[in-house]
Amino acid sequence: MADLGRRARKAARRLGLATTDEKNAALRAMAACIRERAPEILKANRDDVAEAQSRHQSASFIDRLALDPARLDTIAAAVEDIAALPDPVGRTLSRFERPNGLVIERVATPLGVIGVIFESRPNVTADAGALCLKAGNAAILRAGSDSFRTSSLIAEAMREGLERSGLPSDAICLVPTRDRAAVGAMLAGLDGHIDVIVPRGGKSLVARVQHDARVPVFAHLEGLCHVFVHKHSDLTMARNIVVNAKMRRTGVCGSAETLLVDRACADTHLKPLIATLIDSGCSVRGDDSAQSADARVTAATEEDWRTEYLDAIIAVRVVDDLDAAIAHIETFGSHHTDCIVTDDSTAAKRFLTEVDSAIVLHNASTQFADGGEFGFGAEIGIATGRMHARGPVGVEQLTSFKYRVHGSGQTRP
Repeated sequence: MADLGRRARKAARRLGLATTDEKNAALRAMAACIRERAPEILKANRDDVAEAQSRHQSASFIDRLALDPARLDTIAAAVEDIAALPDPVGRTLSRFERPNGLVIERVATPLGVIGVIFESRPNVTADAGALCLKAGNAAILRAGSDSFRTSSLIAEAMREGLERSGLPSDAICLVPTRDRAAVGAMLAGLDGHIDVIVPRGGKSLVARVQHDARVPVFAHLEGLCHVFVHKHSDLTMARNIVVNAKMRRTGVCGSAETLLVDRACADTHLKPLIATLIDSGCSVRGDDSAQSADARVTAATEEDWRTEYLDAIIAVRVVDDLDAAIAHIETFGSHHTDCIVTDDSTAAKRFLTEVDSAIVLHNASTQFADGGEFGFGAEIGIATGRMHARGPVGVEQLTSFKYRVHGSGQTRP
């Protein structure tokens, strides 16, 4: 691990000086290598999936892990999309002149070496590696044991693309062991060779990273996302948004986990919303009002309001009004992504202003919590903290800055 850190640091110094054309050529070569090695990668993925199934992992977990030819091509295409993004490095963020004639520029620079610790999603290997590269950073990737075979081959393909294009292959390093001690070594900073850590996974992983890390962390807490159906909402729109927010892909962090319904529209909206969810294959756990609306609803416990299911399960509660909805989200939410469905612009403005989440939406599915949907290309995660990066972490968020000061002989009195 110490050697991995040294090699990544050396690669980062080279990448910090790489031109836009060099980085883009490397990204396109990496995408080509992923496609060329598709049969090997898919074979490795089948082995990973079979092992996960033998351990009786949930269907949503398997969905996050599994690849098919179309999903793998999407991974390669995402790398190409990152090549098409503007280069974030070298941008002049601000420029001003002081009364003494000094001209000061704030210019975007790479962060250096980024450690990414993730669990079951093999696509994170490509997304994180490519985003770090575009922003001039080296990446040390620690895949979860469940996706280890798949992630290792994706990383090999990306390293091959780097070699073909003339950039150092050590710009992308996958930790070559499933040993959990490797995580501890990364959190300690690898003797100063890691500049920032990005955790991508469940609550226990993120909690460990935040507790143990000796380097800065881009926090990514669980996605305990809410949809609030306000009294002034169109039922058809609400139904479409709620079902998409929950059921499009249940295992992603932007999946809705709690549905809040305004008491003023419960008589007209609650029963059809619950019925549509259940008819779509979703289990519903609800309060007394939800249970009265549909006999198929099971009783929710206090823990349900705090649970990220990542599965076809949703908790449903009737709240008195907009104030109560905001209070519920503040009490039980994770500051990730929350939505209001309403035709009332004043209510929408209040919700968007007062809900303190990284992403707040009006009349749109929470499944839009994704860097690609924001036009960032891929993302390395959704940051829910308040420092440096918040929301989808794309290439711009993977840069720092420095000040360039231009003088003409000035000295300080």
